[in-house]
Amino acid sequence: MHNYLRIALIVFIYTYISACTQSNEQSQTSQAAQTEETTASTISEPSEAIDQNEQHILFFGDSITAGYGLDVEQAFPALIQEKIIAEDLPFRVTNGGLSGETSSGGLNRIDWLLNQRVDIFILELGGNDGLRGVPLDLTASNLQSILDRVKEKNPEASLVVAGMQIPPNLGPDYTNQFKNLYPTLAENNSATLIPFILDGVAGIESLNLPDGIHPTAEGHSIVATTVWDTLLPIMEERVVDAGDCSIPEDFTAAPEEDCEIDLEEF
Repeated sequence: MHNYLRIALIVFIYTYISACTQSNEQSQTSQAAQTEETTASTISEPSEAIDQNEQHILFFGDSITAGYGLDVEQAFPALIQEKIIAEDLPFRVTNGGLSGETSSGGLNRIDWLLNQRVDIFILELGGNDGLRGVPLDLTASNLQSILDRVKEKNPEASLVVAGMQIPPNLGPDYTNQFKNLYPTLAENNSATLIPFILDGVAGIESLNLPDGIHPTAEGHSIVATTVWDTLLPIMEERVVDAGDCSIPEDFTAAPEEDCEIDLEEF
């Protein structure tokens, strides 16, 4: 059973990245004309001013983040926003995903999305690089440059790196080094790591669209749970650091001294 699941996962990842690459190449011309429109198709538009009483979360990635084949409201970033609203936390989400994106493409468009303050930045890129056999040092350099630009404009931002995996068709050395790229990137930038963003979804037919590649709405719900488990403690900590006393009942972090709260009430 273990070997079967491993093979299914490998097939899924290979098919996913292959399809994203093929889709990207076939629609390169139209995407070039629609990049700004696609990027701006977010839960909260980058052109909108972020309320001073709320913090801004930017999800930056490829078709997984973009919610390929679904309405944007069904993609995991939108589900994260729903959870935030349910918990009455002062955060707003922007979905900066673009299907078929590579690390080079992401580096070329990140500045546009940094026109606003970013408080939490989630990076989900690199899978298409892996399929194409892009040199790992180039992928790592691009991803690092993206994080550098985020830190330059938002030095107090919390960083999250979402890991991806690729099939072993390029050899075990490349495959293993690609997988290890993400924890290394996270460690070098004091970022929080999500080891594999498609954990519990990849290779499961019922959780993917008919193409067998992209998650269904149910699959995105699982991805949202995976991301939420990492994101919630970061949001809690940032709320405390900001001295926000309007803390939900199930809040777990201890408030700072200047936030006068009777903990017995919670």
